[in-house]
Amino acid sequence: MKQLFYLGIIGLIIFEILNVYFIMPMPGSQQIRSIDLAYFLYTYRWIFRFTFGFLMLLGILQAYRSKKWLPILALLVVIGVCYAFNFQMAADSMFYQPSNLQMLEAKQNKIPKDRLILGVNINGEAKAYPISLIGYHHQVRDTLGGKPIMVTYCTVCRTGRVFEPLVNGKSEKFRLVGMDHFNAMFEDETTKSWWRQANGEAITGELKGTHLPELEAQQTSLATWLKLYPDSKIMQPDSKFKDNYDSTAKYESGKSKKELTGTDSLSWKRKSWVVGIEIGKESIAIDWNRLKKEKVVNIQLSQKPLVVVLANDNKSFFAFERPDEQMKFSLKNDSLISQKQRFDLKGTNTDLKISLKKVNAYQEFWHSWQTFHPNTHRY
Repeated sequence: MKQLFYLGIIGLIIFEILNVYFIMPMPGSQQIRSIDLAYFLYTYRWIFRFTFGFLMLLGILQAYRSKKWLPILALLVVIGVCYAFNFQMAADSMFYQPSNLQMLEAKQNKIPKDRLILGVNINGEAKAYPISLIGYHHQVRDTLGGKPIMVTYCTVCRTGRVFEPLVNGKSEKFRLVGMDHFNAMFEDETTKSWWRQANGEAITGELKGTHLPELEAQQTSLATWLKLYPDSKIMQPDSKFKDNYDSTAKYESGKSKKELTGTDSLSWKRKSWVVGIEIGKESIAIDWNRLKKEKVVNIQLSQKPLVVVLANDNKSFFAFERPDEQMKFSLKNDSLISQKQRFDLKGTNTDLKISLKKVNAYQEFWHSWQTFHPNTHRY
């Protein structure tokens, strides 16, 4: 019977490790297609735990009588493994949503103007979410222009996305559950499906294959955002998490030396930056170094003429549909100019009272964009 005790001990240790291994950035875990296995283990975790616990109970007396110190040591190891993998290494035990979401106007703002933000404008209301803050929180829930929004960021992929947190037409709560292929995953409270941050797709669970509605968002410096939207409110640090925020801006500027969040300054390397755009079934990745050199890129994707522009601060970028293929743009003093027409970085021509259609564009690590867009074009 004592063999059952040790079988339960070994089984529970292996299970607790695998239950976290497949959904956290551990050696080799993010390179394999294991999401369905990870979901299976997590969904039936209590069945596995009760089974191995039952085996331990059946054999514990015989194991204790045989050699008292060994089963005690084994139990201590199990307790240590369970604690470490469930309360120290689990994603939702490492990263938390703000306990106090404070949004201030520019006059009261304490965020430096040169920091990067994810900006959202809905129904005439604008808000800015600093990457230094949302990079830790991973998701921030808010309301903007009468809509509930879910502002997300994954520092390992350098991806910022804003979604409507709607599942089956109803507002839903999400928790950070881990990552798949280095991209953050969220679990919805109702169906327990797992959703990928990079595109809002449910990748396993009851709703597999469905998508969260994505909203228009732009990554800019706070200074540029406030020039465009001077009445915008800005998210402020939550004092409870002040030690977790990126106060040095090393990540934002690409100077971080960490393996998961560091940047390669060369082009088309794993941790190089690209600007990605997806329209329909086609996508393109624009080399960040080339965009910095050219400032304006006139391209065509999925039979749509586009223009991608980098502002003078070398941080803020924007993408628009061009009215037609012959209309090429240049940049002067942060204004888009074509055929004597001038548009600001919101895509607005105030003289003609017309606007260019905005297109979502994302700054991202090349490994992330390539993983989720394997057939992407390169520029």
